[in-house]
Parts: sequence; structure tokens; C-alpha cells
Amino acid sequence: MTDKPQNAPLAGRHIAVLLGGPSSERKVSLVSGSACADALERLGAKVSRIDPGKDVAQVLTATKPDLVFNALHGEWGEDGCVQGVLETLKLPYTHSGVLPSALAMDKAKAKAVLAAAGVIVPGGGLYNRHDVARDHVLPPPYVVKPNAEGSSVGVFLVFEGANRPPEELASPAWTYGEEVMVEPYIRGLELAVAVMGEPNGPRALAVTDIRASTGFYDYEAKYSEGGSIHVLPAPIPDGVRDRAMRMAELAHSALGCQGVTRSDLRYDDINDILVLLEVNTQPGMTPTSLAPEQAAHVGIPFDQLVLWIVEDVHARRNAGGTA
Repeated sequence: MTDKPQNAPLAGRHIAVLLGGPSSERKVSLVSGSACADALERLGAKVSRIDPGKDVAQVLTATKPDLVFNALHGEWGEDGCVQGVLETLKLPYTHSGVLPSALAMDKAKAKAVLAAAGVIVPGGGLYNRHDVARDHVLPPPYVVKPNAEGSSVGVFLVFEGANRPPEELASPAWTYGEEVMVEPYIRGLELAVAVMGEPNGPRALAVTDIRASTGFYDYEAKYSEGGSIHVLPAPIPDGVRDRAMRMAELAHSALGCQGVTRSDLRYDDINDILVLLEVNTQPGMTPTSLAPEQAAHVGIPFDQLVLWIVEDVHARRNAGGTA
């Protein structure tokens, strides 16, 4: 328990933090959740840290929090499932609701919604993993990724000249679903934009240029110390920066997201092509995470970001919104 400052803004509030969980992103969620729980305690709240299992509804009913801070990542915690449990329990909770969470987690459905809203997304489509493992379904280079996972889990980059697709896709140990998304590889820069869903409309914070030490922004590059370098602000033309920020705001709105999101984009600086890859409805809140870095860059320290996320829930409820 950290010391509580005088006149703490969350004094008297009881907040349950969901962290860990059963997904492939459990380790990241434990770090995100611990950082947020520590911040909530510094802000004066009473915090109950809950690593949810099958009995999460009973645990939350017994805990009786005023609000649930959802720091889960990946399947079940970020795809609308735990959001449905919280809706059933009538507990206010952070981040996006059931439908936006489910939509954003399903890459194929999210791409359809985003394209209809005017967001530029990559081509490609859904394929059975065994078909993709058998032969190239797109000419290399292309990217293969699970349709409903985050944090670049289970992602393969097939380079030009590759003789065979990734054999791992046909392995009995594959646990990421039978359908995989296959998209043309967009060369260039890996960009990220965090968005805060404010009452007057989504507000993009900044654009980060992510430079992975491994050459590909995979799970290790995202969360390992030294795995990537975040260049903030991204050294890109002002026009490209503005396009990236507007695209992230449009994506946030098109999916119906709430709270803080992070959009991942690719920018081909030779051909001036900017595409949005996906929207993360519960971006990481670890020491190396992009959203807290961007918030700090625009003058919002970590604790204030966590406070805003909590206060945003009450602002939406008072305005008649969900959660």
C-alpha cells in the first residue's frame, strides 16, 4: 500500500482492478494492472486486486467495488466477454463496452466497419490456418496473424522469396483459432496513436514511431526491455502526422470505443501510403507502453491518466452512456 496524499481525488472510493486473467497476454496484464492499482492507491482509492477465474462474478459480488478498472488484455478480458459479466452485475467499468470490445478484437469484422467509415485498412482476408500453412495464399511479402489475438501474439511475417508459409500454422499446438488474417505486408514505419474519448469527440494525443530491435514489432519487441525504441514525436511530415491522428480518432468513433484506445498504423514513406492495422481497446499500461508515454508527452502524468480513465466512466454514466 502506497502513501495516500492529502485531498486524494479518489479518497473513499473502492475500485477493483482486474489483472492477469486466462489469456496469452496474462503476463503483460499483470504488469499493467499492478501499475494502475498502485496509481489508484496513490490517488486515495481502496483497491482490490483480482486475478479473475471462472468465479469472477462471485468474487466481484463479494468484493462490492464502486467501480471496476479492467486491466485485462487479450481473449476474454478485451473481447467483450468480461464486459458482459460486468454489465450483468451492473458494475461500472473502464474502457469500451461489450460491442466495441468484441468488434475491435475481431480483426476481420473491425476492418469491415473501419473501411465503411472511410478508414484506410490493408487488403487481404480470412483463411483457414491449414490452407495458409499448405501454400502461399498471397504473394510474399505478407503477414499472417490470428484473427482475435492482441500484442502481436502468433504473428508471422513471410518475406519475399520465401519457399514455404509458416509450418507452425498447421501444428496441433496452435491455440489461436482456425481462421487467420492474411494481409499484404506494408513496408515502412510502424506508428501508434493513443486516443482519449472525450465528451467533445475523440482526442488523439501524438504519433510514436516504433523501431523494433528485432526488425519486427512482435511480442518480445513490445514488452521486453530494450526490445524496441519509441521515437516520440515521430519524425514524419506534419501532414502525415495529422492524417494518422485523424485516422485514429475516426477509428475510435467508428467502432464506438470509449476511454483510452491505441491505433496501430503502417506508413510507407516511399509511396506515401498510410494504413490503420487495428485498434486496441485496452492498450498496455506497462512501463514501456505507448499510451502512457504519449499522455506524458502532452502533459498528462501516469497517475492523472489513470484518474482520467476512472472519471471518464462517471462522466459517461452521468451523461446517460454505458458503463
